[in-house]
Amino acid sequence: MESSTPTLVHYIPIATTVLSAIFAPIIFRRWLGRRPAPHLWWWAFGVAMYGVGTFTEGFTTLFGWHEIIFRSWYVSGALLGGAPLALGTVYLMLSRRTANAMALVVGSVILAGATVVALSPIDMTLVESHRLTGAVLEWRRARLFSPFVNLWAATFLIGGAALSAWRYHGEPQLHHRFVGNCLIAVGALLPGIGGTATRMGYTEVLYVTELLGIVLIWMGYSWNVRSVPSSGSTASDSSPSPAT
Repeated sequence: MESSTPTLVHYIPIATTVLSAIFAPIIFRRWLGRRPAPHLWWWAFGVAMYGVGTFTEGFTTLFGWHEIIFRSWYVSGALLGGAPLALGTVYLMLSRRTANAMALVVGSVILAGATVVALSPIDMTLVESHRLTGAVLEWRRARLFSPFVNLWAATFLIGGAALSAWRYHGEPQLHHRFVGNCLIAVGALLPGIGGTATRMGYTEVLYVTELLGIVLIWMGYSWNVRSVPSSGSTASDSSPSPAT
């Protein structure tokens, strides 16, 4: 195991975990008040998984590398980091039948990937005491699942937010949703950039983009659920706007 000393950037996931732990229950409570609303359930679950992933990063910084924590990090981050949030957008924007089919397919891929990650031997010569990287997986093909899952997730999460922003940009009374969806689109993009950097060996970039991502997504959510100031009415949840 390679020894390393944590720097300030390695403590960033602790802050991200705290924000996720506060944000996820907010969405969950909104789901409780609007059930069945499966999109809200998936978003709450997605933010929770986001927090689990950053928790494992913070744990590694504080207490060192542990195999179970590493495998949990890979599954919750690389495989579940964006997929549940994307499924929330799918359930909001597409038919229930189509969304169910996508959930089944993507869920099967994630389950298969998680199984391979759980079974793969670890190359202990590549392990760093306070830093996580998927390079330690001896079964190199175990890392082929995450690009597929994350590309699909980015397509629907970022694409859904961008499409919604475009639809609202010319409506003054719904300007808040234009702003909210722009923030969500950028916030969803950042962890993807960090994930790519991680595959290239720059895990610290992921820590920064995860924090910025959850902040922007929360800001976007807050803008989207705002009441329309004029006439005292609120925009309908039937509109294809992520995080409503």
